[in-house]
Amino acid sequence: MENSSIIKTENLIKRFPVGKTDFTALNGINLTMGTGEFAGLVGPSGSGKTTLLNIIGSLDTPSEGTAYVLGKSISLLTHAQSAKLRNHHIGFIFQTYNLLPVYTVYENVEFALLLQKMTGADRKKAVMDALEWVGLTDKIYSKPSMLSGGECQRVAIARSMVKRPEIVLADEPTANLDSKNSHHILQTMKVLNRELKTTFIFATHDEKVMKYLDRIISLDDGKVVKDEILTAEKY
Repeated sequence: MENSSIIKTENLIKRFPVGKTDFTALNGINLTMGTGEFAGLVGPSGSGKTTLLNIIGSLDTPSEGTAYVLGKSISLLTHAQSAKLRNHHIGFIFQTYNLLPVYTVYENVEFALLLQKMTGADRKKAVMDALEWVGLTDKIYSKPSMLSGGECQRVAIARSMVKRPEIVLADEPTANLDSKNSHHILQTMKVLNRELKTTFIFATHDEKVMKYLDRIISLDDGKVVKDEILTAEKY
């Protein structure tokens, strides 16, 4: 892991209106994350994991405090600037895959590049590289309905990585997978983390995921209760 900071939050607070009161989802989060981390936001449901992930991904903004991502304050970004940050620098992986059912594997991965100024040849090379990373070059013409759950999640990883983002945010990426597929997915992400120096941040409570992490940030009631650097188990 390198030392350069690409994510920093300072007294980050996020509130949501609930009836006539507010619910505080994040309550004074102070974190710094560097290039090439493989980290997890861990905690029970309602602890603030996904809320924090969404703010880092510029899908939401703080109520108070600041969140800097790649040197940009999330609160100060316009809608267009937030979209540009996501389109070029951040990849997303969700537990439900979010693949487009009428598109082939190739088209689902290529979709992430369509808003970027790339030639068709460059897009093709990027897509095939990403599918090679996840071992799916033989499935380029298949549609999601023809794939297993593990294969769908590998397509989702390829889609998130095809633009070679600095950051990948993964929200419970193994929740719908069995143990064998979960480990295959995590091994793939670990390799990409090492080879491309991409920072991976998970929101999870899955013990299988935790075994692969280099850092565990434990949340409870919107606060960081433990921040532990560790050595992942061998696999």
